[in-house]
Amino acid sequence: MGWIVIDVSAAVNSKAGLGRYAETLVTHLRSTQVGPRLHLFYNRRPGGVLPQSLEGFPARRVSLGYKPWRLIVWLAHLTYLPLDRLLPANTALFHATEHLLPPLRSIPTVLTVHDLIFERFPQYHKRLNRLFLTHAMPLFARRATTIITISQASRRDLVALYGVSPQKIHVIYEAPAPHFRPQPAAVVEAVRRRYGLPERYILTVGTIEPRKNLSRLLAAFERVHAQGLVDALVIVGQRGWLYEDFLQRLVESPAREAVILPGFVPDADLAAMYTGATVFALPSLYEGFGLPVLEAMACGTPVLTSRAGALPEVGGDAALYVDPEDEEAIAAGLERYLRDPELRAEMRARGFKQADQFSWQRTAQETLRVYQQLL
Repeated sequence: MGWIVIDVSAAVNSKAGLGRYAETLVTHLRSTQVGPRLHLFYNRRPGGVLPQSLEGFPARRVSLGYKPWRLIVWLAHLTYLPLDRLLPANTALFHATEHLLPPLRSIPTVLTVHDLIFERFPQYHKRLNRLFLTHAMPLFARRATTIITISQASRRDLVALYGVSPQKIHVIYEAPAPHFRPQPAAVVEAVRRRYGLPERYILTVGTIEPRKNLSRLLAAFERVHAQGLVDALVIVGQRGWLYEDFLQRLVESPAREAVILPGFVPDADLAAMYTGATVFALPSLYEGFGLPVLEAMACGTPVLTSRAGALPEVGGDAALYVDPEDEEAIAAGLERYLRDPELRAEMRARGFKQADQFSWQRTAQETLRVYQQLL
């Protein structure tokens, strides 16, 4: 049998959740029966680095900027020019793990669709990115041999918006990485000192962009902070796009000195940051999955999130849910948690059970079954 080639470009170029998906999937497939047949493919932008966990695999790469590579793939689709020659000889299957599927003539393909948020909320994407995705993704979805989605919500969007046959789509959930678990008090304290965190803080994790609803979360935080219920709001994540309005809102906030933005936080520190948080809040306007919810639960942190997209699938009965467009509802949910230690203890226990239902071993095995069906 030939190579199973997996695109890990997102992991090489540090693309947040997409990168985590590609890297963690490959590392768990390594221990399955197809491990010796795995071959990596990636487009490395300037500054991109192959993660240490992916070293040792055979690999093919192109070295282009993100936009030139997307343009080449798009033009190749429009001109029916296959790009099989970019892959190793004897490739049996190609898995596109981010939203970019090269046209291949004789090789079956798997496309992972994480979400169609650019369709649901086009105003929250840059114009050129939105134009590319709205034209390219329907074509990618049609031409992929089979599709993996990471939630039932994304599966419903594919069927409703693109008319994809439900039989073509496999829902395979992500999971928190094994190192997301309650950290020892000494480790939590060390991370607290390193990042200048107070004793009581609300934590949120994700790329800083409009869909994360940070302006409303900030407004809700201002209310509970003014009541003396919490000391800080910690926003972990790199700046993404269209974040200027939020940063201006932050400058004008009466609680701006209580908002901490550490930027990117390595996983080893992030687990301790989750563990030390009083509450984890993710009141997103939409999520194709919402992995930080499970990471927080696995670390024993009570979760407040929204009813949008896949978040109820992920959180189950182990989270408090709010209307993401209602600042008062977000504030009321935070206040419930902050005033009620018994509620926090109950949701902490539920969170452990909910997180235990998801595992990367299962994700890898279910993905392997999709490969086997094609092969």
